[in-house]
Amino acid sequence: MTFTVFADGTANLPGNLLEGIHLLPSEYTINGTPVTYLGDIEQFDVHEYYELLRNGASAKTSLLNTGLFLTSFEPELKEGHDVIYIAMSSGISGTYNAAVTAAQQLKESYPDRIVHIVDSHGCGFGNGMLAIKAAQLSKEGIPASDASVILDDLVEHCCQYFTVDDLNFLKKTGRLSGAAALIGTTLNIKPILYGDSTGHIVSCAICHGRKKAIKTLVSKYSEKHVEQDGAQIFISHGDCLEDAMQLKEMILEVTPSADVVICPHEPFSGAHVGPGMLGLFFYGKER
Repeated sequence: MTFTVFADGTANLPGNLLEGIHLLPSEYTINGTPVTYLGDIEQFDVHEYYELLRNGASAKTSLLNTGLFLTSFEPELKEGHDVIYIAMSSGISGTYNAAVTAAQQLKESYPDRIVHIVDSHGCGFGNGMLAIKAAQLSKEGIPASDASVILDDLVEHCCQYFTVDDLNFLKKTGRLSGAAALIGTTLNIKPILYGDSTGHIVSCAICHGRKKAIKTLVSKYSEKHVEQDGAQIFISHGDCLEDAMQLKEMILEVTPSADVVICPHEPFSGAHVGPGMLGLFFYGKER
């Protein structure tokens, strides 16, 4: 290990993919009840959470604060380890800026150490896949200075496309007007959304019906992916496992050798996209 890798609960990673990754605790509330989430997505009850949202529960998420980063990073620096943290997109959360502030403060006390914050411009597996890569680079003995450049360059190749089942969740977060949500729901419109090069979530296609939306996700994959034997592809879902399995089968028709990982979608961005969210994450030619 040449540097210590940090991520948090938004990375969406199951236990078998957490080797070499230190997860920071994240918090959210559901109907006013605080929940501390330690990050292993397999410990997350996807049905209970998204069923509560279906029934009108209020979920609120909190950004990670500078104090948490200071107390988490400093012990590693004292031991002589450099640090790389993979942050959720600065376009949708203030967590990245809080981590940068901590890095700047720590640099004053540890001028010979590297504390690099990667703005993943993503969420869920959008930052989780970069955390996996960071851990691989550390295990291979790549110095933090070189790994930082590699990871920053990879951000523009992290493709993340998703669709939602209920437009009202996007309306609640201000990403869609109430009128548009009403019309879209009436007409059974399913947008295809993606994380753009600035880290903001934008629409790239409008589909009529769920089946067409899933086919469009596959089309985006066919258009953007890079052929590579054993390539790891990630699918997350907001309590719609059957749709996730269907998407996996269709992806394997395009790339039979792919290693497709399916997991529930984490509760943080999940609060904003809602139950029925279906996301596809992979490395591609470009975003």
